[in-house]
Amino acid sequence: MTTPATATRRFVLLDRDGTLNVERDYLSDPDQLELIAGVGAALRRLRQSGFGLVVVTNQSGIARGYFDIATVRRIHERLRALLAGENVSLDGIYFCPHAPEDACHCRKPRPGMVEQAVDDHGFDPRQAFLIGDSAVDINLGRAVGATPLLVRTGWGEKAEREGNCVPAAIVDDLAAAVDWIERSVGNAMSKECPL
Repeated sequence: MTTPATATRRFVLLDRDGTLNVERDYLSDPDQLELIAGVGAALRRLRQSGFGLVVVTNQSGIARGYFDIATVRRIHERLRALLAGENVSLDGIYFCPHAPEDACHCRKPRPGMVEQAVDDHGFDPRQAFLIGDSAVDINLGRAVGATPLLVRTGWGEKAEREGNCVPAAIVDDLAAAVDWIERSVGNAMSKECPL
């Protein structure tokens, strides 16, 4: 993973299922993809604040034979189309097609997808935020030095109850995560540039 010293644009790394769209066990039909209420507006706020947006998602249903890579690509086309309808674009979508037992480098919480995103977009993951609904998301954030936020949508309430990860904050949904990020960035800026 190469991190350019001149990287200034900050990124938000986003889980897909349960964070951006309604959780459906092994989503395999693009027509069943449904954005969680408020996601479009929340991502638009991040864009307006200058953040890059990258999705990182485990898709072990491929390795399990539930669907193929072409199906995942169609789902991602649908995701991009739904977000375009909300005036939002993504910088990239990265997915791991492997099963947990494959011990690959890309399956969250391992850093492979983030490393690829850094190589493609030239950002510093230590200046990034990661938003997800499970322990693997939060642990990925910790592994790459990002600030991880747990949302209670999707599997988030279960992850909160289990307590097997240490997010920087636990928030209700993506909009609340964006509020937290805006406060955090605003506080950092006010410390750097006192009036």
